[in-house]
Amino acid sequence: MAKQVFINLAVKDLQQSMNFYSALGFTNNPQFSDDSGKCMVWSENIFVMLLTHEKFAGFATKPIADTKSSLAGLYSLSVASVEEMNQIVANGLEAGGVEPSELRDYGFMQQRTIEDFDGHTWEIFYMDMSKIPAE
Repeated sequence: MAKQVFINLAVKDLQQSMNFYSALGFTNNPQFSDDSGKCMVWSENIFVMLLTHEKFAGFATKPIADTKSSLAGLYSLSVASVEEMNQIVANGLEAGGVEPSELRDYGFMQQRTIEDFDGHTWEIFYMDMSKIPAE
């Protein structure tokens, strides 16, 4: 079996969150979804599990963080072009997300940030490997 990444996020409104992640370009895998959790697929090996607070708490060993006021993690997704990055963020904003900071341009990498309804922070970036500075 290939190595896979599953990111589990506690969300307050499961359907609203599913709609937001669909707007970013994730697809739903109904095989691993039910009324308390939705499996959202980014790629063959990367998945985001959107879980109600009740379901998430069943796995947690600590209280659920208030990600609207505190940063619990930064999740980054690479894309194939600046245009794709801009389109994903535009779709997320249209679906109700928030862009908390301006585009960052590092020369070899451009990055934009978007937050979902619960404050989970995603960095969408494009990296041009040919522009990485030589050491």
